[in-house]
Amino acid sequence: MAHFSNGLRSWVLFLGCFLVLISPSLGSRLAASSRNKLEVQKHLKRLNKPPVKTIQSPDGDIIDCVHISHQPAFDHPFLKDHKIQMRPNYHPEGLYDENKVSDGHKERIAQLWHMNGRCAEGTIPVRRTKKDDVLRASSVKRYGKKKRRSIPKPRSVDPDLINQSGHQHAIAYVEGDKYYGAKATINVWEPKIQQPNEFSLSQIWILGGSFGEDLNSIEAGWQVSPDLYGDNNTRLFTYWTSDAYQATGCYNLLCSGFIQVNSEIAMGASISPVSAYRNSQYDVSILVWKDPKEGHWWMQFGNDYVLGYWPSFLFSYLADSASMIEWGGEVVNSGVDGHHTSTQMGSGHFPEEGFAKSSYFRKIQVVDSSNNLKAPKEVGTFTEQSNCYDVQTGSNEDWGHYFYYGGPGRNQNCP
Repeated sequence: MAHFSNGLRSWVLFLGCFLVLISPSLGSRLAASSRNKLEVQKHLKRLNKPPVKTIQSPDGDIIDCVHISHQPAFDHPFLKDHKIQMRPNYHPEGLYDENKVSDGHKERIAQLWHMNGRCAEGTIPVRRTKKDDVLRASSVKRYGKKKRRSIPKPRSVDPDLINQSGHQHAIAYVEGDKYYGAKATINVWEPKIQQPNEFSLSQIWILGGSFGEDLNSIEAGWQVSPDLYGDNNTRLFTYWTSDAYQATGCYNLLCSGFIQVNSEIAMGASISPVSAYRNSQYDVSILVWKDPKEGHWWMQFGNDYVLGYWPSFLFSYLADSASMIEWGGEVVNSGVDGHHTSTQMGSGHFPEEGFAKSSYFRKIQVVDSSNNLKAPKEVGTFTEQSNCYDVQTGSNEDWGHYFYYGGPGRNQNCP
């Protein structure tokens, strides 16, 4: 019996010493975990403003109708006393008449949440951020932000940079002038994404400054991003940065900056329907332009929806004008050792396949210093690896300047 109690005493002593040794690290881990939970909750409270009305979307999204003056933009210290501009002073001259629908193009695209309700005038629809959305990000601070080095740089591309960043593009671009906006009608698809940390998007880039630490960018288009949204739906998105994706800017309304005035369209919400191979084709038109009077950058979606604006003070170079415009596709390829994943760009088919098979941008235009929309004089193209994703331009009377772009990623010519 004495032998047993001695053994028990030794075991208890050993266990006590062991717990003393491990408890500091266990304690710090628990503290870090609860700090992180608190940080996530605070961030969700900052982003999810009290709604006037809530709409459940068929795709699982929750859309909050938030009073226009309570939107995330007004968390910005410079916007505390900002008077919302409800409409632009000027639209660009020379907009195409998009009502002339030809060649089977259809532009009546809705957002899925519209099936279950609408937001009233004086409110804006905001996609509610869920805890899981934030937890998928590398950190609370990086949630809703692009990784750096994600901008296509057509002229002198360093191959090492391409491999490190994993971003690949197939774009058309213009440079060498001052630009005050851009427009395009963009074919909408639902590309397949191989890895959840990859994305595929099609967008317009409005760029100012160098491609260094001071790059200014306004971006708008559609994207599939499981990491950001938790699914594979095609969604309308915007992005902005004034320091090359370092500290400023974000997707959609996930930080203060973009001021939304429209009650119909939700940033980051699913677009429906999408195009199908050898079947119906669906387009969205996007216009971003600088209002000559106030200097803010406005965005219009389709013919009817002026969504809102980026105040000019957010930017340095773009406070004046853009020096480059890009249109096209971008994917993240997370393959290692030079290999590619099979993440698709556009429709997942190469440009030479043409209409109803390959994805396209048509009616690409720029806004000049007189606030006129016009076809660009010379359009360059750029892709890092044309055997993975490619781009081909053309022009005709009906489509103006256009290009087909995209590809399947990994294939027999793209290992």
